[in-house]
Amino acid sequence: MKKLLTLLLCLCLLNAYAAKPKNQYVRIATDRGTVIIKLYNETPLHRDNFIKLAKEGQLDGTLFHRVIKDFMIQGGDTKSKNAHPDSTLGNGGLPYTVKAEFVDSLFHKKGALGAAREGDRSNPTKASSSTQFYIVQGKIWTDSTLNATEETRLKFKIPEWQRQIYKTIGGTPHLDRNYTVYGEVVKGLEMVDAIANEPTGKADRPTRDVSMTVTVLKRREVRKLERELKKNKV
Repeated sequence: MKKLLTLLLCLCLLNAYAAKPKNQYVRIATDRGTVIIKLYNETPLHRDNFIKLAKEGQLDGTLFHRVIKDFMIQGGDTKSKNAHPDSTLGNGGLPYTVKAEFVDSLFHKKGALGAAREGDRSNPTKASSSTQFYIVQGKIWTDSTLNATEETRLKFKIPEWQRQIYKTIGGTPHLDRNYTVYGEVVKGLEMVDAIANEPTGKADRPTRDVSMTVTVLKRREVRKLERELKKNKV
């Protein structure tokens, strides 16, 4: 009987270890640092697309081609691989878009992962680029600047709990409900700041190329990461 109970316990532990994690994470590595990003389950189309791109290596070698301090760092243009220093970037991607997935609780705080897209005139449904994305650096806001943004750009009230984050951590609230947010940096925000501080030239392109490698974290890496995040109460 004891042997049977021991065997059942071992099987339960094995099943628990082998179970698929609830969340998926990607690693973006550059020579300016590395970030780990949690992809949101609330935006499954964007989550699955980004995982697909990473597994296929579509983003490897692309640049953070548009960088604006106190705003965001943008990358994923497939035409940016081995691009000439004088090339104007921002139009590359795969021949499809991803349907917008706006979720009110997912917003543009510092470290948010968002999908780039064409402008409203040519893209009234606000569909996302197949490959291009941005990571928010943003800035700290005050009640007065948030009020002004609500009145002139958003036309809706920012929930109080989100306002507190914009006033302490920072972000880019004027993009809310306009661009799909589908993940957030959980480790390595220093990379975002480092790239955002890079000198830039024409079309906000860094004067030194910042290329990336994007990989999906394996299950054992996810478990280790989530234990670390739980310990640090992230």
